[in-house]
Amino acid sequence: MPKSGPLNWLEGFALTTILQGFPIFAAAPLMMKLLGDYRGSSPVLTIALASVFYGIFAVSVGSAFPRHFKNGYEAEFLDASLSFSEKIARWRAKPATSLQLMASVLLLSLLATLAG
Repeated sequence: MPKSGPLNWLEGFALTTILQGFPIFAAAPLMMKLLGDYRGSSPVLTIALASVFYGIFAVSVGSAFPRHFKNGYEAEFLDASLSFSEKIARWRAKPATSLQLMASVLLLSLLATLAG
């Protein structure tokens, strides 16, 4: 049974924000630290807001223009017929996702090691 529109949109938005936006913006403070920017402020709010805005943008624009946003928009995340875990499972099964996750892990690991 398909879920309601708002609940499905919220699931798609959350998955896009957490699985695609957050890794991108989590790397930025590590890069800033490597470049010598030691202002001492916490980047948590900046990372959270950037990830949320990315999620809103990717879901809104990606669903309107899916051909133009192939890399930032996952149609499965907004498929109302799939459960939350099925959306993640289908996303993880894609070869491009494996490459994306591996690149994110390697980049974050390298930056954390160098900034540490």
